[in-house]
Parts: sequence; C-alpha cells; structure tokens
Amino acid sequence: MDYKNTNAADTTITYDREAIEAPTNNIYEAISILARRADQINGDLKKELIDKLDEFATHTESLDEVFENKEQIEVSKFYEKLPKPTAIALEEWFENRIYFRNPNETKK
Repeated sequence: MDYKNTNAADTTITYDREAIEAPTNNIYEAISILARRADQINGDLKKELIDKLDEFATHTESLDEVFENKEQIEVSKFYEKLPKPTAIALEEWFENRIYFRNPNETKK
C-alpha cells in the first residue's frame, strides 16, 4: 500500500468517540482493530525504510571509515515526515478501508 500519498493528519486532532466506535458499536473493539492496523502499517514502513537504506549501505569492517551518506539522511528525513501509523489507520477506518470481522459473531 502506498502510505506516501495519504491525507492523514500529521498534527494532533480530537476525534469523535462515537464516529470511531460506529462500525463496531464497541469503542474497545474499534481501538483494538485500529491498533492492529497501525502495527501492520508500522511494520510495512519499517521494512520499506530498511530496504531503501540498505541500498546505500557500505559493508566495510573498518571503524575509521565512518562518513555521512546524504542520500541516507534524505530518505530518513522523508520517512520521519510521514504521518504516524495511528493517523494513517484512523484515516483508513473513517474511509471504511479496513476489513475486520469478529469470529464470535460469525459463529452465531
């Protein structure tokens, strides 16, 4: 998924509790779903960042050859400016892009 083109807020916003719990009718279940999705997003972003930084890595064993790689710094700054995974998960939640199911309810 492309998290770079998200419209998620990168500032603190107060959300309406009823809007968050509306799809599940349970605030705790909604927060649990959002937390799991934020963990998934965080894992995806971390893997993507590590893959990009590995492209610039030099594999030398000498500690004397420490230098700054400007490309690595730019990539890191770009990922630091992205919205937090929780903000992205909330945006997906409000746009109904998160699939969830309760196994207890599907058995009934």
